Amino acid sequence: MMTVNEVSKLTGVSIRTLQYYDKIGLLKPTKYTESGYRLYDDTALEMLQQILLFRELEFPLKEIKEIISRPDFNKNKALEQQIALLTMKKERLENLIHFAREVQVMGVRTMDFSVFDTKKMDEYAKQAKEQWGKTAEYKEFKQKSQNRNKEDEQVVMKQFIQLFVDFGKLRDFEPGSAEVQSQVKKLQSYITENFYKCSKDILFSLGQMYVGGGDFTTNIHGVSGKGTAEFIAEAMRIYCEE
Repeated sequence: MMTVNEVSKLTGVSIRTLQYYDKIGLLKPTKYTESGYRLYDDTALEMLQQILLFRELEFPLKEIKEIISRPDFNKNKALEQQIALLTMKKERLENLIHFAREVQVMGVRTMDFSVFDTKKMDEYAKQAKEQWGKTAEYKEFKQKSQNRNKEDEQVVMKQFIQLFVDFGKLRDFEPGSAEVQSQVKKLQSYITENFYKCSKDILFSLGQMYVGGGDFTTNIHGVSGKGTAEFIAEAMRIYCEE
């Protein structure tokens, strides 16, 4: 058996995150000590590996919970799918690195917003469908998107980007301050209004995705300053745990 502190050191997953996973029923400890401390056995650690692989693929926590809780959940098949999707992610990251090096060589100092154009949004939608399937959130996102024309999409994305720009302006505040928490609520409300219902579980997942090192992290840092993605993720965590 391993304590929550030992699991955190072994996996790099914070104690707070493990506590949150327990709270939402995603990863329950094998047992608790008489003092209430969490203990994890090898089976629990194996389940955590599955969760972390899904997180690398940017699955929402709610979707991960639904998948691994199914009676017909096949670990081997899931691993094959994860390998395939991780390979796709690797190819995307290699393309992104190549693009970033070109920007560095050319000395471009402004953010390239082409990643937010219609084609990129279509690609995001395609990736989302491949990664987390026909969830209620995806269906809602698809429905709301198809009711907007190109000009509407540009307005929605411009306003969405502005929310992250505003986060950058709040960097001098503590993540748990009223000002920053109010901005988190604005982001949650905007996502619900324009994309899909953004529960606290989903919001927490988004925060983890923002600091995952992929396109989202790069774009957030591009419009609001390096380190803002981590700042936002911490603010989201605080907001979701209240």
